[in-house]
Amino acid sequence: MAILVNKDAKVIIQGITGGQGTFHSAAMIEYGTKIVAGVTPGKGGQEVNGVPVYDSVKEAKEAQSATASVIFVPAPFAGDAALEAIAADLNPVVIITEHVPVRDEIRVIHAAKAKGITVVGPNTPGIITPGAKQKLGIMPGHVFSHGSVGLMSRSGTLTYEIAASMTYAGIGISTALGLGGDPCVGVTAIEAVKLFEQDKETKGLVLVGEIGGDAEERAAAYIKDNYDLPVVGFIAGRTAPPGKRMGHAGAIISGSSGTAAAKIKALNDAGVAVAEKPSDIAKLLKEAL
Repeated sequence: MAILVNKDAKVIIQGITGGQGTFHSAAMIEYGTKIVAGVTPGKGGQEVNGVPVYDSVKEAKEAQSATASVIFVPAPFAGDAALEAIAADLNPVVIITEHVPVRDEIRVIHAAKAKGITVVGPNTPGIITPGAKQKLGIMPGHVFSHGSVGLMSRSGTLTYEIAASMTYAGIGISTALGLGGDPCVGVTAIEAVKLFEQDKETKGLVLVGEIGGDAEERAAAYIKDNYDLPVVGFIAGRTAPPGKRMGHAGAIISGSSGTAAAKIKALNDAGVAVAEKPSDIAKLLKEAL
């Protein structure tokens, strides 16, 4: 079991002929991801890393029975690319691209919800399910080992660092999910908790947040009332000066809401052990499990 991506996923790479699409599709294939097609308008008939390229998502889906999409399309066009994938009923749709206009993000999220399709991101490292050897994104696959702890994070690089420390400590991961660092994202923190809650293989959860917004506080409230499995947390930005904004567009503090202190308190009140630094997470997990 896993969330969002299992061994049967057949993946399309939108923007596969670009530099990022070419590089990361090769890494995904090496990891084991079943990439069946690439899509770049006007480039149909080509091959990239042995993957056939089509002019449209509809054409690629019909030819290869694809089920999911990963988007490396430049920001001005990423919204339309995502809408094309949603129209073709691909699920999930993983938007790696950052700096997508907020208006486009809102359009995409509303279109996806109307059809019951899961959007991951934008501005996400993607999803990885080690047990199924499926990586839909840009994570360094070698630091992720298979196991029973879910990992959800707003930060890409912290995801890799924490996954590596968990692997080194002998703690494997069921699925790791990058929520994305933008103000508007598809899968929210609460929705991610619910997804892991429904997965019978996941026996514990790591929640990695950062200053800005109230996603972690909302997730903490849900965990307090509904989630019975062990949860360990970490909040990035606790030493940031007042009024300081993190690099992510979603990391904006308004008053007392969104501060590291507020998030840590909410998680503690929900019974979540919050690590002082990323390297403490594996230790807290061992104690909680």
